Amino acid sequence: MRFELRDFVADDAPAVNRVALAAFSQYRDRYEDWESFSRLIGAMDMLAVSTELIVATLGGEVVGAVAYVAPEKPKATFFEPDWAVLRILVVEPSLRGQGIGRALTDACVSRAVRDGATTMALHTSPIMEVALAMYLRMGFKFLRAVPPIHGVSYGVYVKPLFQTASDASDGGRS
Repeated sequence: MRFELRDFVADDAPAVNRVALAAFSQYRDRYEDWESFSRLIGAMDMLAVSTELIVATLGGEVVGAVAYVAPEKPKATFFEPDWAVLRILVVEPSLRGQGIGRALTDACVSRAVRDGATTMALHTSPIMEVALAMYLRMGFKFLRAVPPIHGVSYGVYVKPLFQTASDASDGGRS
């Protein structure tokens, strides 16, 4: 399977929102207020206003997406301002296990290095077993618990990003 990653464009909005809802629907019985939560997830395209949305496509169709938040950009208060943050990684459920989620995560890490971040962070829940296992394999470590979201427990996970002295001097743009 050959998928491609690219930046989000406005025409991707319906597909990104559909994939996001499909990806989270397996957890609908775990969230206390699925209706409210699903409205937020189903509007993932709105993150393009404040983040860099990256999409994965297969045969021209959107099959995954993730939001990247650069250091010093607005983010939840449980993240440090100078961290880069990955938000709402979603993959079409029928295509999980094909490397799409990992490629999207790697794209966020690459952008974090580009932006000179020393830490990549995300928050996820233990109910998201497949995603959490992938993040742990990629070097993310649990840092602390954060307040539950609609009754579901979440934690912050961080991955140190090591840069050479020359990377730091040019903001990681070498």
